[in-house]
Amino acid sequence: MTSEEVRYRLMQRLAQNPAVTQRELALEMGVSVGKINYCLRALIEKGHVKLGNFRRNPDKRHYTYLLTPAGVEAKAWATVHFLRRKRAEYETIQAEIRALQDELAALGIAPEPEQPKPATDPATATPRESP
Repeated sequence: MTSEEVRYRLMQRLAQNPAVTQRELALEMGVSVGKINYCLRALIEKGHVKLGNFRRNPDKRHYTYLLTPAGVEAKAWATVHFLRRKRAEYETIQAEIRALQDELAALGIAPEPEQPKPATDPATATPRESP
């Protein structure tokens, strides 16, 4: 996960739950607590996040991480950039799939059929076979 993606996901998560701990963030995001701490400090220095004490918590060292108005704007721009990058990745993967399918077709091998998408209505879903 790139630093840009960590910051984006971090701001996204803080917007959902400002009282989340650094350890919880690290576990959820699959990065070290040190990386979370580094990114949080950078967001605080930029004025995108401010610290608040979680008053009802007996452990007064526990903070809430609140997005500032500048942080909300930065999160919006990070979302735009993240979406652009993911769309580009998607298009690249689609091109790779087409190239692989063409390669198989040239060899006379039929590609595996696409897996059916799961039904959204359980009443119309077909039962799975047991092994």
